[in-house]
Amino acid sequence: MTTEKNGPDRDLPALRREIDGVDEQIVSLLNRRIEIAQEIGRVKKKESLPVVDFSRERAVLSRVAVLNRGPIPQESLRIVYAEIMAAARKIQKPVQVAYFGPEATYTHMAAMSHFGQSTGFAPHPSIADVFDEVEKKNCEYGVVPVENSIEGSVNHTLDLFYGSDLSICAEIYIPITHELLSKETTAEDVKVIYSHPQALAQCRTWLRRHLPGVAVQEASSTSQAARLAAMTPGTAAIASPLAAVVYDLIVLASHIQDSAKNVTRFLVIGRDKVAPTGNDKTSLLFATAHVPGALYHSLRPIAEAGVNMVKLESRPSKSASWHYLFYVDLVGHMEDEPIKKVVAEMQKTCAFIKWLGSYPISDNT
Repeated sequence: MTTEKNGPDRDLPALRREIDGVDEQIVSLLNRRIEIAQEIGRVKKKESLPVVDFSRERAVLSRVAVLNRGPIPQESLRIVYAEIMAAARKIQKPVQVAYFGPEATYTHMAAMSHFGQSTGFAPHPSIADVFDEVEKKNCEYGVVPVENSIEGSVNHTLDLFYGSDLSICAEIYIPITHELLSKETTAEDVKVIYSHPQALAQCRTWLRRHLPGVAVQEASSTSQAARLAAMTPGTAAIASPLAAVVYDLIVLASHIQDSAKNVTRFLVIGRDKVAPTGNDKTSLLFATAHVPGALYHSLRPIAEAGVNMVKLESRPSKSASWHYLFYVDLVGHMEDEPIKKVVAEMQKTCAFIKWLGSYPISDNT
């Protein structure tokens, strides 16, 4: 049997020699790419530009996806390039990213997925702390959850935008896949399962079917549950795949969540204004006058302009009882003429309107 490129079948040593040769080329090209990134860093510093260019990074990922003809899967290529770009950022100027929750939570996973594992990350106990760290410039960016496909919006995140000067720079979608993790080698040896109440609820059917006699105990987070399971014989945790690595636990069962469509959307917050990519989303926060038909008149310009509204959420105003703020996501960038016109029209009827940011639409929506 022959192959198109390499002729007759070769033995394992010959194939490995070819791999070694390819590796030499890859290392050489990666170092050349980093050298160019260093030059770009000097230009950015001279022109006072931010190290992270979200629209450019999106363009790079989109371009390599088009170039990819396989057999490497697109997601694997995206992960490789996320790390390459993280290395390029690091050599220009180290970037620190704050995120909500302890290590190995899904927010941590979202942050690493977007910025690459070699980025500097700082966990914080509350979403407000993440906003605070970025506002004080202790971190360049923050990653916070904003909504879940099953549980709905994370209201605290929406509320914090009202008093913050930070902008939304990017969005990240992470499928929530729960794992049963333990130091034990079999599920039969597990007597207690720890997890966050939400994770326990999302795995209720699986637990009833596979481990009906095992006690469950609530933990403050899935990460804390994994930490407890790592320290306590005869226990397990329902936690993220990352927790298995961080806490050196055995995966007894994977994908034990009851719903296969459990996805959480996260936001990257920072001070950058992100350039248009041609596939963007704009987030606004607005309040209406307290009169009949006010919401209808505020939203009418969106419909009349043919702009796609993909989210509308109401939140109680903190400044007046029975008054509400509305959070809306529109398809398009603030620099696009249709969005400019919509916002200009909304300003005529809204009691208050605030632009929260325009940013690339995630490929994983």
